[in-house]
Amino acid sequence: MSTTPAPAEDLIVLGKIFSVHGVRGEVKVYSFTDPLDNVLDYRRWTLKRDNEVKQVEVISGRVHGKVLVAKLKGLDDRDVARTYAGFEICVPRSELPELSDDEFYWYQLEGLNVINQDGQLLGRIDHLLETGANDVMVVKPCAGSLDDRERLLPYTEQCVQSVDLDAGEMRVDWDADF
Repeated sequence: MSTTPAPAEDLIVLGKIFSVHGVRGEVKVYSFTDPLDNVLDYRRWTLKRDNEVKQVEVISGRVHGKVLVAKLKGLDDRDVARTYAGFEICVPRSELPELSDDEFYWYQLEGLNVINQDGQLLGRIDHLLETGANDVMVVKPCAGSLDDRERLLPYTEQCVQSVDLDAGEMRVDWDADF
């Protein structure tokens, strides 16, 4: 396994190894992709945990309930596989598929200022959550925001009016008092 990853600022987290599976060194993976097994489309992963970085090659993988089970090249021992728990699975941003003009990856939305229809700064998108019905943006207060409230806004066509990545902002149809 190589230890020369892409630059850290170019890496996007697609999942996390959280446990071992069986006795042959397979690992259990929680995937952040939709669908779940899209993370298996990437055959080379950069694993990151604290200051530790590893390059690995995925030999095979399969859906197992709500998680994935992956076999990594050269990883054949359960005890060694256990040491991989906690590593984030990353791939270079350049390997992600192109999206249409009205689609965005979550990492592109994180950090955007959220402004309502009255021009009030509600805060900044900290992260997004998948709820089943729709994705939800967690908007936290920031310098210049209307108040100190954290807001959960639906990432829906009814709420999100526009996204301007160059300006670093998202316009929403949302009443600040709600």
